[in-house]
Amino acid sequence: MYIREKRKMKTRQKVVRQIQEQFNAAERWKSAVDAAKRIGRNLSRHHSKAFSEAQGTRRNYELHPKFNTTVEDTDGSRRPHHDPSYQSHNYEEDLYRPVEVPPIAAGGESSSTKKHVFAQTKSQIFRYAYREIEKEKALQNKPPSWDAVVHLGQELQGQKRRRIEIQFKDLCMYLKGSGKKILSNVTGKLSPGRVTAVMGPSGAGKTTFLNALAGKAYSSTTTGEILINGRADPIRYYKKIIGFVPQDDIVHGNLTVEENLWFSARYRLSLNMSKADQVLVVERIIDALGLESIRSSMVGTVEKRGISGGQRKRVNVGLEMVMEPSLLILDEPTSGLDSTSSQLVLKALRREALVGVNVGVVLHQPSYSLFRLFDDVMFLAKGGRTVYLGPVDEVESYFSSMGIVIPERINPPDHIMDVLEGVCKPESNPTFDPKILPVKWIQYNDFSMPPDLRGIAASISQSSVEMGSRSENTESSTSMKARKSFIQEFWQEFTSLLEVRWDDITNTFTRLEDLSGRRTPGAWRQFKMIFMRVALQRFREARLQTQDYLILLLCGACLGLITPSKDSSLSSNNYTYVIIALSLLCMVSALRTFSIDKLQYWRESASGINRVAYFLAKDTVDHFNTVIKPVVFMSMFYFFNNPRSSFVENYVVTIALIYCVTGIAYIFAITFDSGPAQLWSVFLPIIFTLIATKRDLPGFLSYLQYLIYARWALEAYVIANARKYNGVWLITRCEILYGAGYDLNHWALCLSVLFIMGFLARCISLLCLMICNRKRQQ
Repeated sequence: MYIREKRKMKTRQKVVRQIQEQFNAAERWKSAVDAAKRIGRNLSRHHSKAFSEAQGTRRNYELHPKFNTTVEDTDGSRRPHHDPSYQSHNYEEDLYRPVEVPPIAAGGESSSTKKHVFAQTKSQIFRYAYREIEKEKALQNKPPSWDAVVHLGQELQGQKRRRIEIQFKDLCMYLKGSGKKILSNVTGKLSPGRVTAVMGPSGAGKTTFLNALAGKAYSSTTTGEILINGRADPIRYYKKIIGFVPQDDIVHGNLTVEENLWFSARYRLSLNMSKADQVLVVERIIDALGLESIRSSMVGTVEKRGISGGQRKRVNVGLEMVMEPSLLILDEPTSGLDSTSSQLVLKALRREALVGVNVGVVLHQPSYSLFRLFDDVMFLAKGGRTVYLGPVDEVESYFSSMGIVIPERINPPDHIMDVLEGVCKPESNPTFDPKILPVKWIQYNDFSMPPDLRGIAASISQSSVEMGSRSENTESSTSMKARKSFIQEFWQEFTSLLEVRWDDITNTFTRLEDLSGRRTPGAWRQFKMIFMRVALQRFREARLQTQDYLILLLCGACLGLITPSKDSSLSSNNYTYVIIALSLLCMVSALRTFSIDKLQYWRESASGINRVAYFLAKDTVDHFNTVIKPVVFMSMFYFFNNPRSSFVENYVVTIALIYCVTGIAYIFAITFDSGPAQLWSVFLPIIFTLIATKRDLPGFLSYLQYLIYARWALEAYVIANARKYNGVWLITRCEILYGAGYDLNHWALCLSVLFIMGFLARCISLLCLMICNRKRQQ
């Protein structure tokens, strides 16, 4: 695998070097042609007088064809006409010529119907991708001219994406249960092809606002109107073409930068896109975000250091950009980045806007140069009220009309944020109250005034802001009096939790209409992609797997030595410890299957990954441990303990036991956090084994034994051992089996019950995987 990746990297570097050489040659050729043209024009002007004097003579003189030795080429240069072996080499045409293979005729097609197909070798695909990237760079770096703008527009025209315009009117949000208002009467729109910054002080509802637009406000109730391209469709109908970059850098730490980007591209890009175009998309994002030098580096985790925090942030942004979204929402993508990295991210977002992407960004204290890269800006005051939404160029003029003048050498967004926070006051009005700014904005746009702001609006008209603030204080004091009792608060929290969970269940199992117009890979394709990714991750965790196997070896050796086989009990005491040890070790190790990358799963499931395919791929890879771990354990236990049953019988029962307890561990890993899941994995095997070995249990517990996996595993071990006792041991065997309630013919039944329990546990864990989502924490 390492050799294959190294060869691929060498092929890529070779292609990049060739394309850059061709590009430089094309630039040198164009420079030489331009210089020749200039020299020709100078000579023409210098000899224009002599040519004009001889014009009358040449008009009546017919030149013989043999003297016409040169003709003008298409690029303005001149070549010998009489030399057929001479051909002008146009390097620019070579650079922009598509990579094609010879025409191929299919079936009985005639030669006139042959079609050209793009080459699919790695070197040709990389050549095509880097050629397009260099062409885009050349167009962007050209001096500003009308021809350059037209050429760049033509190049980007083929990359246009579906346009999504979001209009919102009187958008309000309330927390479920408490009913607290966190967003108040926000009105406006986000237009495609523009980059909009959402700014405001802490607690102003910036992230909440974008979550509402992206359809991720799960724990809140939304009122108002949200229109998608003029239609009142839920935003979830467009999930396949919406990218959402969370504030946390949620990436796979045991994959490289390129592998993270490629996986996101494969399962989210359209099936109609060719492999060459997919390579172009990924390579363009890597180049735009400045990730070329770390493309083969591991991202890293908390325990194992990888790339830096700023690079990890850019990878987090790139995961959503490679899927070519039509609506891209980013929550603080420049936090923790230096100015250079922030410029890279914003320039990449502006390039996305050029192809029609609607980009919304939450920002905190951007520099002035970074602030000028945005097209629009939205300022929110505390309480989630709009203060300004419009072009960046008109921000200073609007706030100046409100009496807020930006001082010299002060960053405008920083000063506006300080005013909204109440830290500073305008010099012309020391008694300025920032609460009037939302009212001013509503009056400026002739919006309908909300009822809770009418008092402030009336006080502004009477030039007495104190009256409005006093009325608000009165309202808040009266609301403080209506405090709820403990039982009321508990019931409110309980009902809100049920409401959120019910919404999660209905959203999970409700089939949504797809209006995105994009056909992504289905369940089988996603299963193969996730399976290959999980297998690669397990391969890179070989040291951790080796530690598990070493612990099983030591456990098997210790149990085989300290628990000698007793014929008087058919070795049932030995297998009791075996069941406890295997259950503990296998359940704790199986927790890593779903608990380690739970955050990554929440992000991928929200973006449209198939959850059944995800679960089956994880479980299929874990079957390797289900088959190997019994061999590792029994190789030591069977050697030191030497039971009468055969190694194969012990191996089959151990496989059934591990398959069952692994499914139970999945439920704990998915439902609980890592700490409680580990406690349950230790507590449950011990309790279940104690109940399974207890005889003459009263009432309900006697029936509970038949629902416990330890009871069936112990019976299977004892029956396999009892079959080898013959002769004088028949009476002892019958007595022990009868006393424990075992039947010698139930060995296959015990194995079947264990496998059925394991299968049912996996079904329950899959249901939990689809229901228990991060929504409950938002």
